[in-house]
Amino acid sequence: MRGIIVMALAYVFSQFSRSFLAVLKPILTSELGMTAVDLAYASGAWFLAFALFQFPVGYLLDTIGPKRTAGYIFTLFAGGGMFFFAYASSPLMIIIATALIGIGCSPALMAPFYIFIKNYNAAKLATLTSVFIAVGTLGNIASSEPLAAAIEYWGWRDTAKAVGFVVLLIGGSIFFTLKDPEKVEVGKESGGFLSLLRIKELWPIFPIILSGYMVAAGLRGSWIGPFHEELYGYDTLQIGRATLYMSIAIALGTLFFGPLDRIFKTRKWVVLIGNLIVLVTCILMAVMIPNNPLLAMVAFVVIGFFGASYAVQMAHGKAFLPAHLTGRGVTLLNFCSIGGAGIFQWLSGPVVKFYTVEGEPIIQYQALFVFYALLVGLAVIAYCFSKDAKP
Repeated sequence: MRGIIVMALAYVFSQFSRSFLAVLKPILTSELGMTAVDLAYASGAWFLAFALFQFPVGYLLDTIGPKRTAGYIFTLFAGGGMFFFAYASSPLMIIIATALIGIGCSPALMAPFYIFIKNYNAAKLATLTSVFIAVGTLGNIASSEPLAAAIEYWGWRDTAKAVGFVVLLIGGSIFFTLKDPEKVEVGKESGGFLSLLRIKELWPIFPIILSGYMVAAGLRGSWIGPFHEELYGYDTLQIGRATLYMSIAIALGTLFFGPLDRIFKTRKWVVLIGNLIVLVTCILMAVMIPNNPLLAMVAFVVIGFFGASYAVQMAHGKAFLPAHLTGRGVTLLNFCSIGGAGIFQWLSGPVVKFYTVEGEPIIQYQALFVFYALLVGLAVIAYCFSKDAKP
């Protein structure tokens, strides 16, 4: 249990690091010349690096276990990346730093998820994961108004160094507290990632996992700051408060979705309805972004809350995985989730840039919501053909 608590702290940092740039946008613009598009690239770098590293993480979980996998990767890359960020002097260095941090955070959820699968009742997987993720979303909350207040008091570089020291302490603690579950012994014929792609039940699930976290992650990680700054004139503290509200919504949504599959005896329809609500909200924002910032904030909160069905999505996919490929299977699913967020985050930057009209910032953000609506809509259609997996 001590090891799970330490991994929860690592996951708190994972959530913190994927979303803290939104609060830093005004400062990084004034000091380093970062634009909103640069910010999207930096956030996308975190997600893409995180996603690509899921493949070695999956292999390492199945071979050397979660303790050494999480301990070495988190300590070296997350800790080192945070200090690199603190000393960054250009937008490119910020992008490199966020990529390093993304690699460091790649086992923060998958290591405990692997342990949950091996040591606990499969029917409770979505609930266990959702509680763990909900605890992790404290990092989202910490990267909002509290981070803005810390930056105002200490400055962003000293704040980043302090966070880096905490990360190193957490990484070192993993080696002393986390215990590896018993490995499943299999022969050489067992296969690997390619054999997972031959499981036909997974293919209709992949699109919803690709897009199911994308909108909430993209808005919370990059666009909520520029959106409120450019449309409503928010400063750093006001942006921090807006991100706080969305972070709380994501945390509550994660807890809300966790037990629903057991209550309603379905995973498919829980995920489907949540994503349909996100889709409708994106369409409404694409049609008309309100002049009142409070109404816009309601839309961000709705997207955060109903876009938090990740644990149920993962449980749905995990139901079709062979036991001996658990590590590689869950990291493949997580690759789709985080990779989708990263790829579409990178693509969202050019979309916003292409539709930028001087003096009319509302147009570029309407285009952003059209982009999100199209992607979620296509994923929902594909997911309708998936096979349900009741707990």
